[in-house]
Amino acid sequence: MTWNLWWRFGPWEQRRDAILDVLREERPDVVGLQEVWAQGDDNLAGWLAGQLGMHWTWVASDAPERFHKRLGDSTVDVGNAVLSRWPIADRDTLRLPIGDGQDDGRRALYALLDAPGQRIPFFTAHLNSAPHESAVRCLQVRAIAHFIAAKRAVSDFPPVVTGDFNAEPDSDELRLFGGLKTAPVVKGQVFIDAWRLADPSAPEVTWDLVNPYAAQTFEWGSRIDYVHVGTPGPDGIGHIRTARRAGDAPVGGVWPSDHTAVVAELTE
Repeated sequence: MTWNLWWRFGPWEQRRDAILDVLREERPDVVGLQEVWAQGDDNLAGWLAGQLGMHWTWVASDAPERFHKRLGDSTVDVGNAVLSRWPIADRDTLRLPIGDGQDDGRRALYALLDAPGQRIPFFTAHLNSAPHESAVRCLQVRAIAHFIAAKRAVSDFPPVVTGDFNAEPDSDELRLFGGLKTAPVVKGQVFIDAWRLADPSAPEVTWDLVNPYAAQTFEWGSRIDYVHVGTPGPDGIGHIRTARRAGDAPVGGVWPSDHTAVVAELTE
């Protein structure tokens, strides 16, 4: 599962409870989270993990000033996190390049999950967001691809890469990252967008203007949140079975986030 949690914006305390309700209903084995907040000893990912009985790890931005300015509070950190039902055997982070783009201290987070019978290399990332920053996002997906290549040999299970890429499926950066419609960044390394295996009649927009938090930005509806999986391993492990949205409706009268989540089911 992947989900951008909209940091500490809006009615964050009510949204926190709604996010927890969605995760309890979905019962994912592993979740990549973006725009996670932390303040002092309080961390949204840690709180969620404690409520759900999951393991967790996170990484904070080292340049959160733009977020602080929007919130009017410089005491709240922002970053990415991984929640896992299985122990986290290893972790690492990568600061993403920015080229001539906005420096928000964005990072990719790696967690090696000690799942039964097979370790799973799992990644989550949040790319630059401005519509004109496609070239920056291309730099970032190149860096992520090399980061993955350095970690993937630990397991036969294909790498799982989640996140808010802030780009549509046919964009240069998504085609480059997938390596299916153009040459891959790393020779032989391609990634499959889980939505290829989704019900074609299912709604797929993850920045959905039905959501009032998304609509208030006056942007357009897009699919910008992804679960990507490498090619299946021996006997088809890691094959994508299904993909769908979650968290795409109010919970107790509150929308959990400005993004919907994406849930994918993979072959064990």
